[in-house]
Parts: sequence; structure tokens; C-alpha cells
Amino acid sequence: MTTEAVQPIRGMRGADDPGPRNIELDIQNPDILMPPETDNGSIPNLKFPFSMAHNRLEDGGWAREVTIREFPAAKSMAGVNMRLGPGVVRELHWHKEAEWAYILSGTVRLTTVDPDGNLSIDDLAPGDVWLIPAGIPHSIQGLEEGTEFLLVFDDGNFSENETLLITEYMAHTPLSVLAKNFGVPGENFASLPKKEKYIFRLPIPEALEKVRSQLPDKPVPTPYVYASSKLEAKRFTGGTVKTIDSRNFPVTTLSALIIEIEPGGLREMHWHPDADEWQYYVAGEARMTVFDATSKARTFNYRPGDVGFVPRTLGHYIENTGTTPVIVINVFNSRLCTDISLNRWMALTPPDLLRGHLDLNETVMKALNPEKNSVIG
Repeated sequence: MTTEAVQPIRGMRGADDPGPRNIELDIQNPDILMPPETDNGSIPNLKFPFSMAHNRLEDGGWAREVTIREFPAAKSMAGVNMRLGPGVVRELHWHKEAEWAYILSGTVRLTTVDPDGNLSIDDLAPGDVWLIPAGIPHSIQGLEEGTEFLLVFDDGNFSENETLLITEYMAHTPLSVLAKNFGVPGENFASLPKKEKYIFRLPIPEALEKVRSQLPDKPVPTPYVYASSKLEAKRFTGGTVKTIDSRNFPVTTLSALIIEIEPGGLREMHWHPDADEWQYYVAGEARMTVFDATSKARTFNYRPGDVGFVPRTLGHYIENTGTTPVIVINVFNSRLCTDISLNRWMALTPPDLLRGHLDLNETVMKALNPEKNSVIG
């Protein structure tokens, strides 16, 4: 597509842009270059692509993050996209924040130990999730084909580069203390790494059942993992929704909707009364308009790998603007997924009161549905 084909002109408004310009970005963000007439006022940027996040390349894997540093609007949550090759390990560590994960591809082994000494070792597949509470030690290892996953943390100031690591904890403890702590002479620790390993290669681990048989595998009473890949999605006229929250995953403090929107479909106009929404676009092309008080509205375009964010209580929708399904992961910093549907609210309002506000005709009044539509065609 040429520069002439994409110009900041809508009807009689705007003018051509002869350049210099980044035509590829303009093509990907038409509703920023040529905002709809309904956009108004100032709303912060609510989009950041992982493609513009610094990628940390390590021995057999990589990690990149979108935090408040890259995405100032997302104060309550931060995200990490990580890839581990076959056998590659994200070293034993723990966080100051809760960690929610979604497996995007491949298979992965998660090992955790809870405060009561319960050890859990679990293999997860694409579509499965985990929730590791703050302070719980764990490690992650790619299996035969390796793995890629999304991590979401419940603090926008989180940084993957500030993790509490077992290597660093040991390296920064005097040998005399290590000797007393473990009851062996200090010289036994002479080969400890002097700095973090973070991501490093190991052989692909043995089969899960064999590993479990060799260790005191006492599963955590409230599991940190959930096989949500096996959860049946709820179908609507324009797509499907999976809900993952404390009602089916009791340990979680973050909740999520896994949404698939068919071409021409819409995640209906709504808002969330008690939680911010952190979005990760897996597939397809979408746009979203976010509405705030004093007539503020701004429209954004999203593609795979993009992150979106909607502050608590702000109205929005997600529309499939492409020819293939949109898959988007919506994560909320609350235990339950809740929303207010505009359609449902209007349908449950006394008709005369509603007509007095909006002057709606009978066709619209009859179309209102008290059942939540969620994803509509």
C-alpha cells in the first residue's frame, strides 16, 4: 500500500501527509491516523506492541516485558512474553507480585513448593494457566518442543529483571553462613555460580510420573495450575468466551476471559466495575474504542502481539475488523470476572424512562436483550 493510499483525511477534514512518515505503522493504526468522528478529547495511549519491547536474549530462550515504563496507563498490571527452548529452564525464583500465566504454544513443566512444604510438579499444554502467589518459589522448564507463554503480574511496576533468584541469593550469602545453614563445610560451595543464570539449558526432563516417583510429591492442597485448555467455551452468536476466575480456579487472584470473535463479530459495549483490564491479542485484527467521562473517546487498532489496557469503569468494545477470528486474552486484577453490559442495562431499565433519555424507536426497544450477549455477530 502506498503513502497516497493512506492519508489523514476523513471527508472534508484533515489533509494529506507528504512525509516523512512510517507508512507501515500508519497502515496498522488507521483509527489513530484517521480517528472516527465519534472520537473526542484526550484519553491516554492504551496500546503497546510487544514488538517494541526490549527482548532479553539468553541461553536457549528470551523474555520481553511491557511494564509501566513502556506503557504508563497500565499502572495495575505488567506483562511478560517468554520463550524457552526444549529443556531450557527459567531458574528457581520467586516474586514480590502474583504471577498469572497462559501457555501460548508448546508444553512446559512447572515446579512449586508452598509454605507447608507441599511440592507440585505439573506439565501444562497450550491454553492452560497457572497462578503463583507472591513469595512462592517456582521454576519453569520447556519440554520436548519448548514453550512460549504469557505472564501477567498484578503491579504495573513489576520488572522481570528484578526477580528474586536462587543463584543470586546463594552468591550473596557468606560461605560461613551457607555452611551453618546447610550443615556442611563451606568449601562445598566453592562452585556456586557468581551471578544469575536466569534462563539456561538443561536436558529435557524425564517423564512426569517418573520424576514424581523420585520426589516427595505432595500436591499443593489448592492447586496453582488449571487445565483450562479442557474448559468448554461458552458460545454466542459471534464467537466464544472462556471464563477463568476463582469460581473454577480457587487459588487465583487474577481472573481472565479468553475470547474468540468471529469476522464481523463484536465483544459488546460494556465496562468492568471493579477491575482494570489488561489485554493480549493472540490472533486476528481488532479495534477498540474506549469511552470516559466528559465526552472523551479514543479508538485503537490491534494485531497479534499487541497489548491493550482499559482502566476500571471505562466503557469499551472489541470489534473484529479482519477476515479471520480475533483471539484476545483479557486479564483482570480481581478474583472474579464481572462486567456491566450496556444492552442488558438498557433492557432492564423501565421503557418510558429509557425513551425519555434516548428517544429510541420501537425497533431498538424490541432489540434490547436482558441476557448478556458478550460476543455478538
